[in-house]
Amino acid sequence: MQEIRPARVLVLGIGNVLWADEGFGVRCVETMAQSYALPENVKLLDGGTQGLYLLPFLEKADALIVFDAVDFGLDPGTLVTMRDDDVPAFMGAKKMSLHQTGFQDVIATAQLMGYCPEHMTLIGCQPVELEDYGGSLRPAVSEQIPHALAEAVRELQSWGITVTEGATPTNDLVDPSLSRHVYEQGRPTEDDACRVGDHRFFPSAAKVRA
Repeated sequence: MQEIRPARVLVLGIGNVLWADEGFGVRCVETMAQSYALPENVKLLDGGTQGLYLLPFLEKADALIVFDAVDFGLDPGTLVTMRDDDVPAFMGAKKMSLHQTGFQDVIATAQLMGYCPEHMTLIGCQPVELEDYGGSLRPAVSEQIPHALAEAVRELQSWGITVTEGATPTNDLVDPSLSRHVYEQGRPTEDDACRVGDHRFFPSAAKVRA
């Protein structure tokens, strides 16, 4: 088996923190920056829902690790790791949201232009809830963050990259006003801010409030 020794690695979290478990990938990369010291050739990035704007970052990477909430059709909270050709193939098969459509387009465009990372690893978690606007990660998904990070560390180490406990300073993560602690501490109750739509117009919202 050929050894993988990428010179430049991108660790990317994608998703939308405003829609409950959609924020899994972003929270993973945020927590990784707080928990591990990484060498300069490893870049941590909150990709949010930026889609094709992520192309320049892929162009500069030899290997890519992606954290994301993915519909694998499995039990909520299930963690799955996929590699290389399975990453774009699967992300294009079952789209949960616009950001997944966008990221599959990113990979396809990078491949077409000849600068897609040679090695790709997707660490995905089956979501519990995606329709809670302003909500946070559900416990079953939140509990998978340490396991997802451990999987990423194992992957980096298998590529010959030294990872130690500590922190990685970076300006490429979520805005401090949306960091997980601040976001969750400042969130209003569901009674103060309906997160499933205006109950006057959406039956689902009326049911939730009933």
